[in-house]
Amino acid sequence: MLKSLMSKKARWLIPIYTVFYVAAFMFLEQHVTNVHIISSPLDQYIPFCEYFVIPYYLWFLYIIAILIYFSFFGADVREFNQLVFSLGIGMTIFLFISWVWPNGLDLRPETFPRDNFFTGLVADLYQRDTSTNVFPSIHVYNSVVAFIAINRCKALRKRKVIRAGAFVLSTLIILSTVFLKQHSVADVLGAFVMNAVLYVIIYRPELLPGRVKKTAVE
Repeated sequence: MLKSLMSKKARWLIPIYTVFYVAAFMFLEQHVTNVHIISSPLDQYIPFCEYFVIPYYLWFLYIIAILIYFSFFGADVREFNQLVFSLGIGMTIFLFISWVWPNGLDLRPETFPRDNFFTGLVADLYQRDTSTNVFPSIHVYNSVVAFIAINRCKALRKRKVIRAGAFVLSTLIILSTVFLKQHSVADVLGAFVMNAVLYVIIYRPELLPGRVKKTAVE
């Protein structure tokens, strides 16, 4: 059954998993108790900057766009599977961590240093998104996954502008998480570690003990 699933693009997995993830995340948000506050010594040296709210919100379009492209356009089945499994496994690990180790932040400014359109967007973001269940940062993790998928996609190898754009956007999204005080540096580092581990498992399993030559999702 698994081999049959891997033989074609199982696009139906995306909406099904999306519903599961959103429902699970909302449940965790409403039932958070005994929150462990996450912090890093570096957090205090990072100033609040409301302008990063733009790339932070662009994350949603970024992930949707890459899922559409890999589902219906240039990516082959293997590249599609690698992207979908990277996203799904990482986001599931995040849900599990949030369940067994509820966590949160105390970094958001009590008042904004300026009053402008962008701080208004941040205020709206703070109302919609609580400062709990933050480790590891899914904004960071998914941005790195998207960047890796774009750079490994054979159909995009000669599209230097797209690849460069993905690098810039991914970098800005990662920076936005800490400059908006949505995440601690610890959340970012946690996402990077998860990226590294799952990248080896899904894209480079030959580096694992046993030297398996095929990718984990082939």
